[in-house]
Amino acid sequence: MATIAIGDVQGCYDQLMRLLERAEYDERRDLLWFVGDLVNRGPQSAQTVRFAMSLGERQVTVLGNHDLALLVVADGIKKPHRGDTFDDILSAPDRDELITWLRHQKMMHAGDGYAMVHAGLLPQWSIAQALALAREVEVALQGPDHREFLRHMYGNEPTRWRDGLTGYDRLRVVVNAMARLRLVTAEGAMDFSHNGGLTGLPAGYMPWYDAPNRASRDTAIIFGHWAALGLHVREDVVCLDSGCVWGRALSALRLQDRRLFQCDCRELAGTASED
Repeated sequence: MATIAIGDVQGCYDQLMRLLERAEYDERRDLLWFVGDLVNRGPQSAQTVRFAMSLGERQVTVLGNHDLALLVVADGIKKPHRGDTFDDILSAPDRDELITWLRHQKMMHAGDGYAMVHAGLLPQWSIAQALALAREVEVALQGPDHREFLRHMYGNEPTRWRDGLTGYDRLRVVVNAMARLRLVTAEGAMDFSHNGGLTGLPAGYMPWYDAPNRASRDTAIIFGHWAALGLHVREDVVCLDSGCVWGRALSALRLQDRRLFQCDCRELAGTASED
């Protein structure tokens, strides 16, 4: 059995199928890890979610910012963004099933010596603490009051973690770190203004994975979300967002031997509007 981690698909279903062929994926035995953002900006969000659903226990999906955006729009809390392309889900006959399935996926996962999260972790969090915090958000998303949580989910404050945080402030920090984070200060303050690469960073900020004394540094973390960073492979972190929806590549990592696979996505160049 192989475990194959896959970068941000964002509705690029055809490219996902080609990538799985290259990775010699066997649906009878292999496990797929999706790093989040199954939907949006690409042309086939509904097909992508249906495929992940069909795998049952042969997949693990963590939620990304675009997945969460779909949940908010589906509940009528916000209107779709000008560049959103998940109308195929919103108008689908199985819309409720697709939305409910997505709402019941994880914020973070750990296993096989790896952890997986869509965007990042704050430097103070150990893997165990981060998993516990992710579970708090999952309970809120899956519970009877999930619409109230979604109404309070957005916002950039608080910008940093405190153990004494409670209520929606506490959950919002967890969501922002796990689904939106790129940069932090050494003290763990988050920045959400920078979506470029590693040049031109705001003064005092660094990639979240380079924060000194990061408590999660002993576990290899797989993440996505940062297309401008691109495929970035180190012993302690692997970014698998190689910008498929922007016409670059869709990437996967087989965990057992760390072999990388990619699918060329140049036919999608210019079709997505915004990050």
